[in-house]
Amino acid sequence: MAEISHHQRLETCLSGNETDRPPVSLWRHFPVDDQTPEGLAAAVVNFQKQYDFDFIKVTPASSFCIKDWGATDRWTGNFEGTRDYQQPVILHPEDWVKLPLLDPNMGHLGRQLTALRYLKNEFGNSVPILQTIFSPLAQAKNLVGKDNLILHIRQYPEALRSGLEIITESTIRFIDEAMKIGIDGVFFAIQHAQYSLLSQDEFLTFEKPYDIKVLETTKSLWLNMIHLHGEHVMFDLVADLPVQIINWHDRHTQPSLKEALDRFPGVVCGGLKRWETMVLGSPEDVLREAKDAIQQTSGRRFILGTGCVLPIITPHGNILAARRSIEI
Repeated sequence: MAEISHHQRLETCLSGNETDRPPVSLWRHFPVDDQTPEGLAAAVVNFQKQYDFDFIKVTPASSFCIKDWGATDRWTGNFEGTRDYQQPVILHPEDWVKLPLLDPNMGHLGRQLTALRYLKNEFGNSVPILQTIFSPLAQAKNLVGKDNLILHIRQYPEALRSGLEIITESTIRFIDEAMKIGIDGVFFAIQHAQYSLLSQDEFLTFEKPYDIKVLETTKSLWLNMIHLHGEHVMFDLVADLPVQIINWHDRHTQPSLKEALDRFPGVVCGGLKRWETMVLGSPEDVLREAKDAIQQTSGRRFILGTGCVLPIITPHGNILAARRSIEI
């Protein structure tokens, strides 16, 4: 089969037809570099040019969407490249209703739009670009602190719902502006679809309705992906959300890639363990795991990737092995 473009390969994958090879993409944080639009864009450009993935998943610090509400964080050396939050913004239940609607063209949201413009100018339509969007409840967690979120869900539900409405509307406004720049999709990060964190009723009350509102905004985009973070995930409760791709920690939690293809009509993304294989394994381990993932899916409706962000200490040789594995 003749070589085809990244766009064509992904479109064929989404259709369920056979491609010249399975698509592949890995993504990572860029600590320190991610504190300016120019730095983040330059780091993403360098990473993409080095490995030529089939799509670019833009990974800013998670604080990009809440800094304009007063959130503060700092880089302390986490191997995943994430930053640590400082003093919570929400100290009392009544603080939720005080959150203003954010102007996406100002402040840190505006800076992220600038980074997207740099990337679009660099790649044009040659490589699809996905902007990371954190679910409203994930943003709420970072505003109130992860130890306090469950408390607010169970003791101050009305106040929290008011805050989630404001967060949702601000997120939709940002996506609208990002779509004008020409992104191909969003990488929608859901962190609380875990039975170990929320009950099913809590998920259906505080997570899913707001996710639906946000994702309805992205329906005109052709390459939207959900990321289910963590273990014991509520896969079947998100499988009907309007996206083309689901990514989760498939090597550590059910369902397997093979099982998921029967439970979700779109494309599954995963197959590689981040730490055991990509960081601590050898190129041979990477090739072996990638081959197993391709066998599970018969190479259809499948994108090779990791279950979450690639640790920043991942050896170059293992990343290269993942990139080359789908061509063998």
